[in-house]
Amino acid sequence: MSGPRSRYEALIADGSLAPDPAQAALVEALQSLNDKLTKPARWGLFRRTPEPIRGLYIWGGVGRGKSMLMDLFFEAVSLPEKRRVHFHVFMRETHAFLAYWRGLTQSERRRSQWRVNGAGDDPIQPAAAKIAAHARLLCFDEFQVTQIADAMILGRLFEALVDRGVTVVATSNRPPDDLYKDGLNRSLFLPFIERLKDACDVIHLMSGKDYRLERLSEAPLWQSPLGTEADAAMERMWQSLTLGAAPSAEELDVDGRTLKVPCAAAGCARFNFDDLCAQPLGAGDYLAIAEAFHTVLVENIPELRPENRNEAARFVTLIDTLYEARTKLVASAAAEPESLYPEGDGAFEFERTASRLHEMRSADYISAERAVAALTEKAS
Repeated sequence: MSGPRSRYEALIADGSLAPDPAQAALVEALQSLNDKLTKPARWGLFRRTPEPIRGLYIWGGVGRGKSMLMDLFFEAVSLPEKRRVHFHVFMRETHAFLAYWRGLTQSERRRSQWRVNGAGDDPIQPAAAKIAAHARLLCFDEFQVTQIADAMILGRLFEALVDRGVTVVATSNRPPDDLYKDGLNRSLFLPFIERLKDACDVIHLMSGKDYRLERLSEAPLWQSPLGTEADAAMERMWQSLTLGAAPSAEELDVDGRTLKVPCAAAGCARFNFDDLCAQPLGAGDYLAIAEAFHTVLVENIPELRPENRNEAARFVTLIDTLYEARTKLVASAAAEPESLYPEGDGAFEFERTASRLHEMRSADYISAERAVAALTEKAS
């Protein structure tokens, strides 16, 4: 039977992965869930919402393979109605829909395809209806609750999704009981934790090795000068980080605008310098990228001079955002950071960026936990 197990075994067979008992146990749980989700449904006389299938809440340390294994599962499960999304991106979309719904008139709500009889002015049920219409399986990466606005709606939203037959698979760095720890009015959040544990099997991935750190440490993260050798090195790093996962183009919603990601896989995104810095993008766009991906590859960074000062300013903002979020960076450039902006207005200020670029290659930086939640809260 097809599923994540066969894909995991193939990666071990070709040497891409080393055998890991903790990962193998998780793969069996994912295979079991895959089999349940793809089992043909039996319909009676009346078509009804399918019974919810218990999901998985997978937690463990950074780099243990949680996201990689969820990717294998997501790619393998043959459901058309499925979605994989970073948790903070999902919550931002949800808040945007709630605000949109509250702004509708009663007449507009009655005409909406997402109206729910008996919901009244409550936007949670329409939000759940919209989400469930596109995702019978919802996979969350980096599930973490730090903001009271998220905490206050999660319980009812999660309940509504489960009632609509949505199965949730989530990865996190902390166990369910530590979610929203020490948060404001946390007592109101505790029922959600119990409901989460009712709807999902909790699995602690106890692998002792940080595989992401190992892969990021195996080759230089800054390739210069530009040329065929740098291109080949970037391709090798991409293949190593994604373990051969099929790349795809993605779109991120940034305040109602669409930000295109040309190449994404396994929690990594790959851009050309011009994709990010020759376009009218800003801190909000770069924050959306930092939220959605734990590692970003930026290729073909040119030498920066007065004639491309706008691109240089955007590059500074990009690096500041990735640095604050502790997002990992792999790059190819015309020169080392301290020689990238040799002269012109902004060259002096670029010294701080050069210093950050060097720090982002250090073992301490690449082994640090991501700080996206704190940065998102600061920006909101």
